[in-house]
Formats: sequence, structure tokens, C-alpha cells
Amino acid sequence: MKTKLFSPFKLKKTTLKNRIVMAPMCQYSAGDDGYANDWHLVHYTTRAVGGAGLILLEATAVEPRGRISSQDLGIWEDSQADALRRIVNAGRRHGAVMGIQLGHAGRKCEAAGEAVIAPSALSFDAADPRFQVPKAMSVPDIAQVTASFQQAARRAVTAGFQVLEIHAAHGYLINQFLSPLANHRTDDYGGSPENRVRFLREVLAAVKEVIPEELPLIVRVSAEDYVPEGNRPEDLAALLNLAKDTGIDLVNVSSGAVVNAHINTYPGYQVRFAETIRQLTGLPVMAGGLITSPLMAEEVLQNERADLIFLGRELLRNPYWPLQAARELREELEWPLQYQRSQPKW
Repeated sequence: MKTKLFSPFKLKKTTLKNRIVMAPMCQYSAGDDGYANDWHLVHYTTRAVGGAGLILLEATAVEPRGRISSQDLGIWEDSQADALRRIVNAGRRHGAVMGIQLGHAGRKCEAAGEAVIAPSALSFDAADPRFQVPKAMSVPDIAQVTASFQQAARRAVTAGFQVLEIHAAHGYLINQFLSPLANHRTDDYGGSPENRVRFLREVLAAVKEVIPEELPLIVRVSAEDYVPEGNRPEDLAALLNLAKDTGIDLVNVSSGAVVNAHINTYPGYQVRFAETIRQLTGLPVMAGGLITSPLMAEEVLQNERADLIFLGRELLRNPYWPLQAARELREELEWPLQYQRSQPKW
């Protein structure tokens, strides 16, 4: 019987060859101009050779003040898309579906010389000099950032990406609007769930206007804020239910980082959040969180707790985890021709 982990998965008209996803992970390897370079080419291509079904490039800023650091990738200029295209082409040649995460850091921007913005004038950490007190965004500011997401999506399509992910997690700008911990607004973008989700809805609607109908759209969320006054998985499910008519095809479920909070981590600690969101929204979900075991990944899928499994640090340690996982699960998998002489025998 074929394993679930190595069964195909369809996102609209795009078919993933397996259900292993490389999570977006910042490499802090671009110059201040935000351009991809040889590090990014080798890093992502290696994971494609290693057998990941879907590769999501790291948080890529839609404008300079949207960077997390001065070394982040950017897609606020057309020429940056040209630099990303060779990564997309290389990954696709080796059998991976290539996606990109479009993001804006908001108040968590640490890029030098940038004026920081957020839904409210609240620092991420007032005791840490790295974090400025942001300017509370005006309605025209919100419209400008929405337009930046739209133009970034257009560039991503021209670069050849097959999947887009909107970063609404980890305490970055969209997450700041979603969470009552960072959003103290009293206008149409704050207060009620309908208002707090408005910015995400507008970003998704703007992006949908410029991408092909068949291009899958993922949203990454932080399903748990880890403090009593923050969002819980049920809250995120309700917010997603208010936004899913804009065309969300899959939810990438992570957690934390909108405020400093203690997180008790353990293998699979975020899977229950994904399971809750899947049940309450009816949307397919991607789960992860310190998953390193192929058997654990298979359990999550077989018990229909999630539809895809994302790996982060494990794929940094071992780009060839999918090949080794197939052997552990007794799954027949064709290795790259160049490496077949090293393929272990049963």
C-alpha cells in the first residue's frame, strides 16, 4: 500500500509529487538590494534534488521597509524577479513545485534605515533597541502596502512561481492586524474579527486580481499567540472563515511570535492547531513543528489531521530527508540518476 506521505496532492491544477513541503526559512544571505544570489540557488536546488514536493522560498519582502533584516530577499522591483527566476527554473527541473512567501515585517522590521509601520504604535519589544516604535498606519498607508503585495504577486508570476503564500504569521504585518495584542485600532481595521481580518482580505483580493485563476494561494497563520488575551486556533479558524471566499486554497499552520511569549515546543507541537483549523474551516492544511520522523509525518496524514507536512530545520540539517524517509517507510522512490549508485538496498 502506498504511503500517504509519498502520494500526490493536487492544489487546483498543480500536482505535488508528494506531501513533503520545505517551509519558508530566512537565509539572511541577500545584499541590501534584496537580490537572490548563488547561495539561494544552491540552497533551494539541493532540496529539490533531495525530493521535496513543494519548496516555499523564504519570506520575500514586498517593499524595502517590509524586510525582517537588511539581508532578506526582496521582490519590490522587476529586476529582483529576474534574479529569482533561475532558482525557480532549477527547482522545477529537479521535480519540485516552486512557491514563494510574500511578506511584510511591519513593526518587526530590523532593516537599517527604514521607517517602521504597524497597525498601532506599539513596539514589538520596548526593552530591545532593535525594535522601533512604529508609525500607526493610516488608511492610505494600508492601501499602499496592499498595492505592494499586488505588484509583488505579479512579479512572482513572471518569475515562474507555481504557488504563492501570503505571510500572515509570526508577528509580521498581517499577523499584527489579526491579533488583538498588536492591533489596538478603533477604525474599520481594528476591534471586531471582521475588522481585524479586513487587511488580509484586501491583500488576498488584490493578489487574486493579478495572478492566473489556476495559481494556488496559501496563507500562513500563527494559530496560537500563547498568551490569554491573544488568538487561539478557534479564533484563527473564525478569521479564516471570514476571508476564505477571497480564494484561499490551503492554510499553512504555524504559531507564535506576535509578542514575546514562552512556547513549550516538542515534536509535532503545532499539529493540533492545524487539525482544529482543518475541522473548523473545511480548508486543507499544512502541519509541522519539529517533525523529524517519517513515521510521525505518516501518522498525521493517515489520521487526516493535515493534508501536507512542512519541514524546517530538519531540511536544513538534511536536504535528502525525503529520500531517506522513503526508505524508512519502504516506499519505492526513484533517486536522482547521479546518486543512484549510493542508493541503499532494502
